[in-house]
Amino acid sequence: MIGHAQGAVALQNVVRAAAKLGVKTLTVYTFSTENWSRSEEEVDTLLRLLKKNLLDLRGMMVEEGVRFETIGNLARFPNDLLEELYATKEATKEGKQIELVLAMNYGGRDEICRAVKTILEDLAKGEFKDLNLTESTFARYLDTSKWKDPELFIRTSGEKRLSNFLLWQLSYSEVYITEVLWPDFDEKELNRAIIDFQKRERRCGK
Repeated sequence: MIGHAQGAVALQNVVRAAAKLGVKTLTVYTFSTENWSRSEEEVDTLLRLLKKNLLDLRGMMVEEGVRFETIGNLARFPNDLLEELYATKEATKEGKQIELVLAMNYGGRDEICRAVKTILEDLAKGEFKDLNLTESTFARYLDTSKWKDPELFIRTSGEKRLSNFLLWQLSYSEVYITEVLWPDFDEKELNRAIIDFQKRERRCGK
């Protein structure tokens, strides 16, 4: 679990670097819906680390104007972790520098399924006048409804797959792949990704 602990340090450094560059929203995949299939011991360790990292980072976030948010289905997490999540959101709600969004118990397919479920419930309640469901209407039911779609998706460790992350939202995002492992990802690597992104001509499907 040393890598996970180092990953928390990397997160703190990247948040600071992103804020310095003027990034307004940084979304980080923290705990996936698939992580529950790991051994009970490993899951328990991950959850304890998440709680510890929240406590360790809260002061920094408040001091540096970071607003903390989450996406994903939080209901499955233990109460002690949920308390820290909500406490961190409350403590950082006035943050104006950057929004840090942690994807927790998150999966792109699960998000879409939950959105469809809610749409069907609203349809049954008469919230829709007809079945003309548009993309913009559907997007309002996603976890990310309050944010714009990401402009840049950074994939570390040389992986070339989405790994069930923001499947709807990444449709027109630019993808940057680096061989650097997440625990080693730092301001220098973030700058490289941003510079590469700035050189691209965004076509958005055209």
